[in-house]
Amino acid sequence: MSGFTFDDIPDQTGRTALVTGANTGIGFHIAEMLAKNGAKVLLGCRNRDRAESARQDLLKLAPGAEIEIVELDLADMASVRAAADSIESLDLLINNAGIMWVPHAIGTGGAEMHFAVNHLGHFALTSLLLPALAKGKNPRVVVQSSIAHRPASIDFENLAGERGYALQKFYGQSKLANLMFAIELDRRLRAAGSPIASIACHPGVAKTELTRQVGWAKLVMPVAAPLLNTAKQGALPALQAATDPAAQGGEYYGPYGFMEARGATSGRAVATATARDPLLATRLWEISKDMTGVDPQLQPAT
Repeated sequence: MSGFTFDDIPDQTGRTALVTGANTGIGFHIAEMLAKNGAKVLLGCRNRDRAESARQDLLKLAPGAEIEIVELDLADMASVRAAADSIESLDLLINNAGIMWVPHAIGTGGAEMHFAVNHLGHFALTSLLLPALAKGKNPRVVVQSSIAHRPASIDFENLAGERGYALQKFYGQSKLANLMFAIELDRRLRAAGSPIASIACHPGVAKTELTRQVGWAKLVMPVAAPLLNTAKQGALPALQAATDPAAQGGEYYGPYGFMEARGATSGRAVATATARDPLLATRLWEISKDMTGVDPQLQPAT
């Protein structure tokens, strides 16, 4: 089965892309390939020192590229607002950053941290950047989900995780929220006549640093690594969503391979019926507005 490859990425000269979580792993390789293909890349990162180290590494891989740092902590709404305020125009927003299997803690709006960072942080950032994206050329929002969304559901009555907190359950819930948001955002953008497309993706099962704080994962990952996507392979679906001229708003991309877990090419992925449920998505949208204090302003085409 054929699919999208790194060689299929078209010239990105003249485009500006913000990649969240770009200092390491999948985000680093998304930034790398965009920079190599001519885009100006903004690295949306929480730690400026790590971001600067990544920027220097990227400049070695893509000499002459225009790469800047945007300080961004998705757990801090003031940081999200400041980051958005610093960007006047944008062509690509790639919501890639995330946390996985972290101990219970409370974040934005009283939500547990997976939901707060993975979903609410990106919901707010995207919403605040919609006016800047509306000025862009073929503007797109790309939202990184996960195959972990498949068994998940959203417990709207327990978003704080105060009852029955489990790492995998709440991580999966946040990734389902990512996918629901991407699809619902595109539906609303189309209804508003906006030029922006919202497209979802997932990296399969890739070897990254996401599980670095989980003891058993440190033992399992080196053994399982040969069966997983590399971080660079995991970047491909996001790059397809961001750059493939054939990609359309509301679509979902992932690796072409067994169970979408790994693969050297990317193509259409399968979203669950729950992820595509418009009533649940509307509820998620309204709750996200309340928890972040951000109301997305959908800009019509001009």
